[in-house]
Amino acid sequence: MMRLLSVRTAAGVLLATSGFLFCTASQAAATPSFDEAKAKALFKRNDCGKCHAPDRDKKGPALQKISKENKGKSDAEDKLVKQLTSSPKVKLLDNGKEEEHKAVDTKDVKEIKNLVAWILAQ
Repeated sequence: MMRLLSVRTAAGVLLATSGFLFCTASQAAATPSFDEAKAKALFKRNDCGKCHAPDRDKKGPALQKISKENKGKSDAEDKLVKQLTSSPKVKLLDNGKEEEHKAVDTKDVKEIKNLVAWILAQ
């Protein structure tokens, strides 16, 4: 009887521990890893706020809208890095005209990916 109780107790502890570890790992994976201050500095330095606001459309879509449209897409990071580095033509939301999207002023991939991670976390 005592051995059976020990096995049940051990199984319960094991189950509880694995559940806790799973939840902790899931939260860690869901927590974005970026340096917000550096992302905001790059955003500001490149005048991104002229066209993009966090929660409302301006000349360009709101950051929250960009994030929502790209949520769960495996190519989201690559797509946004390309957008920020290759100066593609974009249609302005305020007047429908097309213009070249300004490329960020850095070639540092780490800085650019940090900005993208911040945008996707909005």
